[in-house]
Amino acid sequence: MPDFELSEDYQDLSDTVRDFADQVVAPVSAKHDEEHSFPYEVVSQMADMGLFGLPFPEESGGMGGDYFALALALEQLGRVDQSVAITLEAGVSLGAMPIHRFGSDAQKEEWLPLLASGKALAGFGLTEPEAGSDAGGTKTTARLEGVGDAKEWVINGNKAFITNSGTDITRLVTVTAVTGQQERPDGSIKKEISTILVPTSTPGFTAEKAYNKVGWNASDTHPLTLDNVRVPEENLLGTRGRGYANFLSILDEGRIAIAALAVGAAQGCVDQSVKYAKERSAFGQNIGKYQAVAFKIARMEARAHTARLAYYDAAARMLAGKPFKTQAAIAKMIAGEAAMDNARDATQVFGGYGFINEFTVARHYRDSKILEVGEGTTEVQLMLIARELGL
Repeated sequence: MPDFELSEDYQDLSDTVRDFADQVVAPVSAKHDEEHSFPYEVVSQMADMGLFGLPFPEESGGMGGDYFALALALEQLGRVDQSVAITLEAGVSLGAMPIHRFGSDAQKEEWLPLLASGKALAGFGLTEPEAGSDAGGTKTTARLEGVGDAKEWVINGNKAFITNSGTDITRLVTVTAVTGQQERPDGSIKKEISTILVPTSTPGFTAEKAYNKVGWNASDTHPLTLDNVRVPEENLLGTRGRGYANFLSILDEGRIAIAALAVGAAQGCVDQSVKYAKERSAFGQNIGKYQAVAFKIARMEARAHTARLAYYDAAARMLAGKPFKTQAAIAKMIAGEAAMDNARDATQVFGGYGFINEFTVARHYRDSKILEVGEGTTEVQLMLIARELGL
């Protein structure tokens, strides 16, 4: 029979991050959320713990772990602060992972140790103002200019909703850009989309004013402008024309990470609701004694448990080298919906206090909606699942 118990190493990691989340992250979460401030001191401590290097090999400056280790850390952070969790998720799975998966030896040597250390962050420049779910609609362009060894990519365009793109420690954004045209087997023409590494210090690269978001207020998110940005030809990441396909594979992996974060949020709502239901009295007894409240929390626990099993399954398939695209889509969809549903129910359990931002469940209520949108909307996940069914 399948064994869903964590090994000792995985359990120790999960427990360590849980303690860190409770003792270090949670006490400052309300402050950073209210101030819309990036939690540099928390990120620095996460870097010292090696969390940004979890899935990378030791020779690249990582911890020698795997993607499931990252997912476990994200789940525990997501219980108390989704902004901190998404900072880690985006920094690792979207910022550093493309270089690990597709980078040249020189690119890995230059960037991976820095990013795995957590002392610097990288962003994932895919989404554009008119190219979200349909990322193949990319309009940003990159053309080669110069001759011989002096060739440079000249990049022009705009990106939207880019996480970790404007912090004081952001050093790099990998962008998708149209680099030409390709002929399909049927003779039609499609865009040739490639990925290019753009250091944030490059002239013409601008992280515009941060978004004023509904949630994830302590997460760094900006629109980007690339105005005649020039980088060397060797900043091409992977094979020319494979950028879109490569980023889709990165998103498949990232959906497991987002699912783990969402499970953490769903479980955090359960934990907070159980605690509150045992303390809060109404009509002469603790509200947890009332079946209406107890059953609501029981359903919340069932959602979190089911979503956790879904991302465990997707991660196990990924690490075994088996196809996991559909399972990752299922996990991301189920977990995102569980987080949103649990946040709504937890807010109801807390009553008026659930509408006060200093309470964790109130922040989860605002934060969780993006889990049904970011890194692939619920509708995109349904499309992927339906395709696998032959529909």
